[in-house]
Amino acid sequence: MKLVVVESPTKAKKIGTYLGKDYEVIASNGHVRDLPPKDGSVLPDDDFAMSWEVGTAARKRLADIGAALKDADELILATDPDREGEAISWHVLDILKSKKLVKDKPVSRVVFNAITKSAITEAMQNPRDIDVPLVDAYLARRALDYLVGFTLSPILWRKLPGSRSAGRVQSVTLRLVCDREAEIEKFRAVEYWSVAARLNEKGKSFDARLYSVDGKVTDKLDVKTGAEAEVLKAAIEAGRFEVLSVDKKPTKRNPYAPFTTSSLQQDASSRLGFSPSRTMQLAQRLYEDGAITYMRTDGIDMAPEAIAAARSAIDKNFGSAYLPPTPRIYANKAKNAQEAHEAIRPTDMFRHPDSIGDADQKKLYGLIWRRTLASQMRPAEIGRTTADIAVNAPGRDINLRAVGSVVTFAGFLAVYGVAAKEDRDADDQDEDDRELPALAIGDTPRLEEALIEQHFTQPPPRYTEASLIKKMEEIGIGRPSTYAATVSVLQDRNYIRLEKRAIVPEDRGRIVTAFLENFFKKLVEYGFTAGLEEKLDEISAGDLRWKDVLRDFWNDFTRQTDEIKDLRVSEVLDALNDSLKDHIFPAKADGSDPRRCPNCGTGELSLKLGKFGAFIGCSNYPECRYTMQLSDAATGGAETAAPGDGILGTDPESGLEVLLKSGRFGPYLQLGDGTEPKRSSLPKGWSPDSLTLERALQLLALPRAVGLHPETGKPISAGIGRYGPFILHDGTYANLPDVEEVFTVGLNRAVDLLAQKKAGGGRFGRNATPIAAIKTFEHADGTISVRDGRYGPYVNQGKVNATLPKTVQPADVTLEQALELIAERAAKTGGKKPARKAAAKKAPAKKAAAKKPAAKKAPAKKAGAKAAKKTKAEESA
Repeated sequence: MKLVVVESPTKAKKIGTYLGKDYEVIASNGHVRDLPPKDGSVLPDDDFAMSWEVGTAARKRLADIGAALKDADELILATDPDREGEAISWHVLDILKSKKLVKDKPVSRVVFNAITKSAITEAMQNPRDIDVPLVDAYLARRALDYLVGFTLSPILWRKLPGSRSAGRVQSVTLRLVCDREAEIEKFRAVEYWSVAARLNEKGKSFDARLYSVDGKVTDKLDVKTGAEAEVLKAAIEAGRFEVLSVDKKPTKRNPYAPFTTSSLQQDASSRLGFSPSRTMQLAQRLYEDGAITYMRTDGIDMAPEAIAAARSAIDKNFGSAYLPPTPRIYANKAKNAQEAHEAIRPTDMFRHPDSIGDADQKKLYGLIWRRTLASQMRPAEIGRTTADIAVNAPGRDINLRAVGSVVTFAGFLAVYGVAAKEDRDADDQDEDDRELPALAIGDTPRLEEALIEQHFTQPPPRYTEASLIKKMEEIGIGRPSTYAATVSVLQDRNYIRLEKRAIVPEDRGRIVTAFLENFFKKLVEYGFTAGLEEKLDEISAGDLRWKDVLRDFWNDFTRQTDEIKDLRVSEVLDALNDSLKDHIFPAKADGSDPRRCPNCGTGELSLKLGKFGAFIGCSNYPECRYTMQLSDAATGGAETAAPGDGILGTDPESGLEVLLKSGRFGPYLQLGDGTEPKRSSLPKGWSPDSLTLERALQLLALPRAVGLHPETGKPISAGIGRYGPFILHDGTYANLPDVEEVFTVGLNRAVDLLAQKKAGGGRFGRNATPIAAIKTFEHADGTISVRDGRYGPYVNQGKVNATLPKTVQPADVTLEQALELIAERAAKTGGKKPARKAAAKKAPAKKAAAKKPAAKKAPAKKAGAKAAKKTKAEESA
């Protein structure tokens, strides 16, 4: 019997059906060990010795693999065909050897690009050894990410309270987002006017734009004012029109190359609306189901047999007219295209998207299927017509130009359609859909209308997830397996947020970026990060020694950290104030000093660092306690703030002033200026501009007495808490649906809500009615359910509840993900974890490390101050 080790149970089950009874296929559930998230896991002074830790969830899987190996005649490592897959095989083999379970049994490594019977059979016939350079590249990447993360993050925590982390790729990606936001802020719109004429020839209307005036070709910004546009409009209206020239040129539009990981994520975003992480989830399932080839790749080439199959499918579905005479061959520009993988393509070109059951998988498979076939089809043929038209106006020499195009042969467009809007050139976006009437030299079209329109130049657009990944690929940051994860990490760290698919940097992210640009400039340089990625590729190709790369990086990096070791917080603040001045202290319309304190009038506003992050404060503290949020400062909040932010009036009962103030967490009310004045934050949706004294007194009066409960005789009160409006009776809280009801809820309504709460018991009550499950999985150790709780979606099995990450949608959770989350939660809390598990893609590293043997030379220099626990995603970013 031969033992085959793969990553996932789905993959194991599928491969098992192809190999038959002489093989046992077991899943490792992703990585089985990792660097423990603590200080000293990589020792630069001990020749970069690395201490590995087996994850809690992986222990039983390794025990199962070891038990199966005892009865096996051969070990076959069949993990994914990339750097990470090679690393998993290396880890598994290293652990098995350390336990003396391999002995003299033959060990081989097989790789396949698709989970099909033919691909698996061919792979088994062509075994090889572990690719050592590929493993070395993994070790170098892992050590680099650890050294950067666990050295830089503690510095951030000390110098910038409230910051979460920094990473080798994560921080450079964040800089991209922040740089684009700075461009947008510095942008100043320029007014311009477009001038055109709607003409009619032989009963068909068409538009012609202004092309030249008095012998000079016009640019779109040349007409700067409405007055200039009106003069040209009048001249056009007074003129007669004559066609001077008609130029007809056939053009071709070639098809796109097959998908890489990056281009798939971009097209799935623009055409299907899928986030990169969602795209990769769906692609993973399609790969494991044998529908597509491996989905993490930079390659754009296809195997000869795949090209032949694609041409056959084109001939069958569209006819021979759509086939070029010879196959199209796509060559990769990258030096080391993710270890020379094929492009992402269907495993069976004749498998139609309608055969895929899941709706989202069907959409993504359809996109891949159409792109693959399109890549082997004839180009689209387009007839492009350009007509120059003279405007014979008194005293002016004005020419117009009309451009149109028509598709004369659809070619690949028959299957793939036109390019997504953001992928097309701005000048071509309208012309492909516009057809001119038959025009000839000497024709005199009739004027229907002269058109002028005011425009303003637009700032560069914010990145979307797809366009950010495209930019990362262009400048060489990260690799296919890290694109989506890097963006997700930035969201989880609250460094960026999504607004209608656009990525907006949070103030916390901008401050971290400014800090790194001032004190670790080289680390966030695009060229430096891209160069490091190239060196990792050279390691995987066997052209560089991985420890030499680490040594060069570490020597330079430690010099930078030593230079800022004694950096004072005041020096950090001075640098940040200067770097971010355009953002946090925008110029005022009246030309006054934007940093002058609006409260005391003499102090200077500056960034301050508190326990929960940065805020704006006055230099005259503690005499002046003026503070405000960074977001308010960036939007001009300081400009409109009055001393103390305003006095709304006087409380008639106490005689104290009711003050409206701005704090680091937003606007709030304060009664008087005593040592412990009563305060109240403004509820969500309430604007300080429309706040009246009456409403302010209502807020300050909370909690409000509703009455005595008719059964217990105990008081019921209404108030606003951390989780919104509520009523309270004898320690029992019941939520109110609307803030306004806090001020109006009566006794009957309150009693009814409390009764409903008692009947339900609440999420944690003894008689609680279970929250309806979004989805469930049957498992040998008890049902697993995904639910939406008071604090967000979570996974439950027995008494273990594990919160879902922000980037995972409840409806998308797989059994493997659920089991991984439950196991990790049980390990953290000491709770009872499931005894047996199905696949978990990654094993959390929490327990004691098993150190890789290495010669001990001297006490090792630590790779950073003692760091709090970090996720693998954070370190790898």
